[in-house]
Amino acid sequence: MKLARWLGVLLAIAAAFLAGYGWGRWYGRSARMPSTSAAEKKPAIYYCPMHPSYTLDRPGDCPICGMRLVALEDKTQQPAGASDRASELPHGVFHVPVERQQLIGVRYGTVEVTSGLRTVRAVGKVGVDETKIARIHPKVEGWIEEVFVDFVGKFVKQGEPLLTIYSPELLATQQEYLLALRARRVLSPSPPSAAETHTMLRDARRQMERWEMGESLLEAARRRLELWDVSPTQIEELERTGKPRRTVTLYAPISGYVTARNAFPKQRVAPEVELYTLVDFSRVWVIADVFESEAAAIRLGQAAIVSLPYDPGRRFPARVNYVQPSVDPTTRTLKVRLELANPRLVLKPEMFVDVEFRIAEPPRLTVPVDAVLDSGLTKTVFVDRGNGYLEPRPVETGELLGDRIVIVKGLQPGERIVTSGTFLIDSESRLKAAAAGMTPQAHATTEPAAPARAPVPPSGEHRHD
Repeated sequence: MKLARWLGVLLAIAAAFLAGYGWGRWYGRSARMPSTSAAEKKPAIYYCPMHPSYTLDRPGDCPICGMRLVALEDKTQQPAGASDRASELPHGVFHVPVERQQLIGVRYGTVEVTSGLRTVRAVGKVGVDETKIARIHPKVEGWIEEVFVDFVGKFVKQGEPLLTIYSPELLATQQEYLLALRARRVLSPSPPSAAETHTMLRDARRQMERWEMGESLLEAARRRLELWDVSPTQIEELERTGKPRRTVTLYAPISGYVTARNAFPKQRVAPEVELYTLVDFSRVWVIADVFESEAAAIRLGQAAIVSLPYDPGRRFPARVNYVQPSVDPTTRTLKVRLELANPRLVLKPEMFVDVEFRIAEPPRLTVPVDAVLDSGLTKTVFVDRGNGYLEPRPVETGELLGDRIVIVKGLQPGERIVTSGTFLIDSESRLKAAAAGMTPQAHATTEPAAPARAPVPPSGEHRHD
């Protein structure tokens, strides 16, 4: 009796378990059927990132390049109201989730109106100030007796002796000057006495003519000595001693360094012989090569800064004093000449230097250089439309202002734009555009023969492994 009772209890428990299992099995399945049917209506689509035109309805590898296929994002997973917002945005706007933007390193900035100083950099070469060069020639024929400056590179001060010259013509001119000086002393009128008054009145005209002739001879001889570079001190010494000097000394006309020498003892010289070349390096010229795209900003009198490549901390203020009227056809640069002081002779001729021109710029619309995606034919900036939506907007750009570029057309002040990761964002937009034109009926396949849809490369053309 007891055994039968226990068997009945066990059978009741088993029947209850089977009833509950069957209910969940059939009714639970039927409750989930709508979602399953919805999934069947919208199967997952997989595409190749390198070849977006190839798609499958299941995971796999691309038969063209061998890359793993990637699942296409389902637009139904977007936040509520996203589709309505997308319909209100301009054509071409695409959506990149915030998580994806963080992964590819997207950064944002704003379109700003900037002004201030623009720096134009150029390379220059130090040259000699041609207005501070003295070339020394003798003005008479003769022979060099003694040389005081006897090597190239020596520094001489203005007024220091360079050499002495013996010239027969110069010696004869000194003697003529002394004779004219004596004649003037003899013919110069002296105060007459009472007895000589009548005689002097009679001969006054004749004596005056002779005195004027002596003055003319003296003046002509002195003028000839001065034109032959005989100094006033030497002429005064000649008048004081009354004896002509055998040699005449030539003195340095300026202070500077000897850059060329052609004066040696016992050498015969003539006016066409260049004895010395003296150069004053206290001021130098710098010839800067400015690119033709930046040449329009350079003006006469403009300030500039010259620095040494190996010592950027040492800077020399300069000023533009000449702009070449034509562009060098070889280097496509404009030659700009600057004048500057050379303290302690730090700048040497033929030395290369860096030149910076500071140019004041009016207020203009600018963005960071990295914000502009330049494809060669078009220039694009990605404008943030909020909630992960980005608008690729074509723009027209102007000149570079350091790390920013001028926007001529296409943007408004204050707009938020992508400043970093523009290339990856452009890749995302192209993938979105390619995927947007796909439909499961047109591109999906379930057969392994899908490679037949891929473009077959011509014979002999390289294929991806």
